[in-house]
Amino acid sequence: MLRRLYIRNYALIEELGIDFSAHLNVITGETGAGKSILRGALGLLTGERADTKVLLKEGENCIVEGLFELSQYNLKSIFDAEDLEYEPLCLIRRQISPSGRSRAFVNDTPVRLESLKKIGVRLMDIHAQHDTLRLTSNEYQLEVLDAYANVEAELKTYQSCFKTYQQALQAFQKLQKDANELRKAHDYNRFLWEELDRANLDALDQADMEQTLERLENVELIKQSLQSSNKALTDDEFSVDMILQEAANALGKARNFSEEYNALYERLQSAIIEIRDIASEIESEFENIDTDEEAAEKIRHSLNLLYDLERKHHVETLEELIAIRNDLEEKVGQVENFDEALAQRQKALADAETHLKKAAQDLRQKRQQAIPDTETEIGELLKELGMPQARFQIQMREIEFAPLGADEIEFYFSANQGVRMQPMREVASGGEFSRLMLCIKYRLAKHIALPTIVFDEIDTGVSGEIALKMGKMIHDMSSSHQVLTISHLPQIAAKGEAHYYVYKDLSNERTISKIRRLSDDERVQEIAQMIGGDKPGTHIYESAKELLKGI
Repeated sequence: MLRRLYIRNYALIEELGIDFSAHLNVITGETGAGKSILRGALGLLTGERADTKVLLKEGENCIVEGLFELSQYNLKSIFDAEDLEYEPLCLIRRQISPSGRSRAFVNDTPVRLESLKKIGVRLMDIHAQHDTLRLTSNEYQLEVLDAYANVEAELKTYQSCFKTYQQALQAFQKLQKDANELRKAHDYNRFLWEELDRANLDALDQADMEQTLERLENVELIKQSLQSSNKALTDDEFSVDMILQEAANALGKARNFSEEYNALYERLQSAIIEIRDIASEIESEFENIDTDEEAAEKIRHSLNLLYDLERKHHVETLEELIAIRNDLEEKVGQVENFDEALAQRQKALADAETHLKKAAQDLRQKRQQAIPDTETEIGELLKELGMPQARFQIQMREIEFAPLGADEIEFYFSANQGVRMQPMREVASGGEFSRLMLCIKYRLAKHIALPTIVFDEIDTGVSGEIALKMGKMIHDMSSSHQVLTISHLPQIAAKGEAHYYVYKDLSNERTISKIRRLSDDERVQEIAQMIGGDKPGTHIYESAKELLKGI
């Protein structure tokens, strides 16, 4: 329910705020005063697009705000889906800057226009004069029939099966695509994998192999280094061992005179022992080192093979090569197991399709059962609204599986005898179409909790007794739904619980639209003028009072 509407700097409106009744709100006023401007402002709250042409003052922002009571609607799931915080009172705001940039907010949280549309369409159902787009869409027609048919449980089951079917179909198609792509490359992948597998990569240590080969290729240099080092330590006349020994002998003569001297002497002795031990190990390494060209050639061959493979696969390490081998092994294995996997997924798809067909059939059957009563109800209402020859028909045909079922609905309509029935989208809009729209929404309101319903001159082309009946229908709808109707008929204006009057303010240099809620006496005056013009007579006032009593 729309509690309050605030508008600033929009079209002819400088600034206004309106608090609406929970039931029937009637808006009347002077021609061109801006009644339909209100409908346009409401449209902004449902995600309709706008540009700078709507700015009254070109240098200022346009702001439209609607405060909605949400507790009577089951809308939390929509807010959750849009990642928005749900509050029983929801403030929706549209802001249009002089540059043309439009921004939307839900409870002060910026939202995309697509998100606003998803929420706004559940808050307000707007029917503007000559606006036939929604009713002529097959999806909306299907929603109308489903409301009559009460298929909520069947539709929920179908949509669950449809989701399962879609997932199974996507899984099968993906595996099928992967299989086709991998089969094309299967022979080459197997060749690459076998080549890597023969290299026995897991048994290799590239760093160790490179180090070993480097040592084998430099045996002579290593032997010469070891020999020279050993000679310098022990075998030369001026070897490290000889020099250290002389130093120890000299220091030994003073060792008994001080603990410090003795400690230094002991350290020299330890150094001599360490030098001799190192020399012994060097000698041992020298004796054990040997030129093994066969071993070197074997390692060289293995490394060259490894380097070739790394270059071929554009990698630099053994680990990367092993990862490629494992990936190729998996791809080769997948192809060889694809037939079994495809068979399993094809069976899952067939099972899902079987369940989906059953759910679609159950949904279709319940829809078909509701068609005769729906056609009869709408036909009777059309007769009440002065269209005794009008015919309304619903045709259904089976289509491919879709989110709302495997059915397509088409509304057919003819207003006059002898005129062939045509699809709704081919029927010209006007008074007849507006009456049909009212009949559909009147019955629809008895089946589901519609959002705030907005009618913009839905009473076009009617008068007299028909207008009274339309007024009664709209009033009946307002007993369980909030209704906003822009009207030029006194029969409908008199039915309102709250009556708002739109007028032009000419006190400034620029014409401004304003709106005010009428008192009881003011309502009599306005309805009398709607009946008899600017200067209604006494009997016209009495007629206005009678209309108001008929509420």
